[in-house]
Amino acid sequence: MATWSQLGFQDSVSPLMEQLIFFHDHAMVVLILITTLVGYMMASLFYNKFTNRFLLEGQTIEIIWTVLPAIILIFIALPSLRLLYLLDEVNNPSLTLKAIGHQWYWSYEYSDFLQVEFDSYMIPTNELSTDGFRLLDVDNRTVLPMGTQIRVLVSAADVIHSWTVPALGVKADAIPGRLNQVSFLMNRPGLFYGQCSEICGANHSFMPIVIESVSVNSFLNWVSSASEV
Repeated sequence: MATWSQLGFQDSVSPLMEQLIFFHDHAMVVLILITTLVGYMMASLFYNKFTNRFLLEGQTIEIIWTVLPAIILIFIALPSLRLLYLLDEVNNPSLTLKAIGHQWYWSYEYSDFLQVEFDSYMIPTNELSTDGFRLLDVDNRTVLPMGTQIRVLVSAADVIHSWTVPALGVKADAIPGRLNQVSFLMNRPGLFYGQCSEICGANHSFMPIVIESVSVNSFLNWVSSASEV
């Protein structure tokens, strides 16, 4: 059972990730139906002994197998285009976070607060606590409030990185000299892990991302204590 659970998506944290999972399930249903139909037709051709040596053309069936796939593609394309536009939409963010990729760690700046910025390094295996996740835990987690529209500005200081958190449905390239942005809203508290998804050098696998989703009051307390340090 544990193996099967690793083949799917992580549990969604944001409404956009829920929509992405729904679209994946929708596309998989269509693909399974097509595969079943084609497999049945191939099997029936292999095992039946009926032939028609006078059959020269079949305009009706050619029209059907041309029009039907076009209709199926429309049923896949329309939800896909809707999702693409939703993912690019930024709805009046209440909080802006800037994530900057370095070789090989992330640094974060909370633009709405003065002097709240820090670097986030992976915790080495020999320093990891017994309840930590190897190659995923960091020394400084990125604390964000749940139920709040958040905008993340992503850039890099050296080479191309990619800021990716699968549970949020977020993936943005961090390119030197360029600002990319993503937007999301977290609907539950918890710890959510991600990694750099761009091959950015020798230690590419050692620059994880940890988002800690907390209540708004807990976030404000954390910000006030972080700004005093």
